[in-house]
Amino acid sequence: MSEKVIDKNYGSIPHLSTSKLTQQADKRITEGQEIILTKKARDWKDLIIVTEKIDGSNVGIIKQGGRLIPVSRAGYDCHSSKYEQHQYFIKWVYKNEDLFSFLPEGWRVCGEWCAQAHGTLYDITDESPFVAFDIFNDKNIRLLFIDFLQLCLLESIPMVPVLHFGQPISIVNALKLMGNGHYGNPEKPEGVVYRVEREGRVDFLAKWVRADKEDGKYLDQDVWNKGFLLMLL
Repeated sequence: MSEKVIDKNYGSIPHLSTSKLTQQADKRITEGQEIILTKKARDWKDLIIVTEKIDGSNVGIIKQGGRLIPVSRAGYDCHSSKYEQHQYFIKWVYKNEDLFSFLPEGWRVCGEWCAQAHGTLYDITDESPFVAFDIFNDKNIRLLFIDFLQLCLLESIPMVPVLHFGQPISIVNALKLMGNGHYGNPEKPEGVVYRVEREGRVDFLAKWVRADKEDGKYLDQDVWNKGFLLMLL
């Protein structure tokens, strides 16, 4: 196995109280944190952002040694991955490297790679198979969402759908904003990701996953999301 490029591309986001836990190691946020996200902010300094949760493979593109390296969630170079979907990700990154040429040394874009179906089927015929949800700088600090958004718009990087930007919002209302899903016409959207920023930094994140979500149910069947294989022609 090759050495890690970075210690980790992306960490695990804890769950809200009514979110489905999918792994034994999953954790929940505190009651106080959930109140901040869904009911009452501490004060005017709290900014709540909600995005649609996309069900794919967590990947990243990092600039290291002056070149772009596609990495897996665990921080390994995707060239060493045994999974076919990661080999396709490598090809996509180098075909679209102009999207990420702006990255300073040590910075990385993190997102979901949706070529292969995991627990949700998508139709990505008219979508990008990669959608970004965060950018980290060379000190491994997550950019503020407004800076992330600005860079994605400026550099034409596909990004996760934004559902809400402002005050606390209940899960019920966040799900109403998500509706049937805004990315890839999903059979059933997976859930949402909450984020709170305060005084110039990202304070914490949390996610909500629907109760009947079956993690990775399509992986053993080797199912590719509709439209992806057409992109290879």
